Amino acid sequence: MNENEIEASLAGCEADMTAGRAIDVKGHRFWKAVAAVKADSSLTDRYADRIGAIDHAAFRSWALYTVPSSTGTALMVLATIAGFAIILAGYYVDEPWNGLALVVGTLVLLVSTHGLTHMTVGHLQGMEFSNWFIGTISRPQPGVKIAYATYLRTPARSRAWMHASGAIVTKLLPFLLLGAAWGMDAPAWSWWVLIILGIAQILTDVIWSTKASDWKKYQREMQYVSA
Repeated sequence: MNENEIEASLAGCEADMTAGRAIDVKGHRFWKAVAAVKADSSLTDRYADRIGAIDHAAFRSWALYTVPSSTGTALMVLATIAGFAIILAGYYVDEPWNGLALVVGTLVLLVSTHGLTHMTVGHLQGMEFSNWFIGTISRPQPGVKIAYATYLRTPARSRAWMHASGAIVTKLLPFLLLGAAWGMDAPAWSWWVLIILGIAQILTDVIWSTKASDWKKYQREMQYVSA
């Protein structure tokens, strides 16, 4: 896609925004324009802010529920503290309650730390985030929305590892918490739950995430590093 085509794509999306219509990102070939800008870093400063505005407007139209970044981050930090507190409580109760505390705390941490890891790694690379959101009823796990202009201004390798970071943490977490299971002398079934959770997430990444989620985005951005 050349610069004239990029201009036409963004202008079409902006016309939809001005008219109050849903942005036809597919019809205007918006993501092809984004890919062209990523492939030529000399275009970033010229188009990053426009692309960011269009991306955010499109996000507002499809996200089921959103809250500001500060609100969502506070809630996820509180959830993370709660998850660790539940696990800590397992050290002070007997079976089967210690095993139950371990499993419940782990599930809470799996939900809360995924997006927080993306955000932490992204911030360290200079990216900003605008919202936390629930995408659909069928996928209720909270997500964090990046401010796309800052994303485009970040090197491709850093973008790639930001995407990978959340996936890596959630895969490691159940196995790391086997140490807590040992420390509280948790029942054998809770050990198996952690192991199965870890293996299930690895399989999910291999089967699904490489095609539709974090690892797909990692692979996409690493292509620009190679280029």
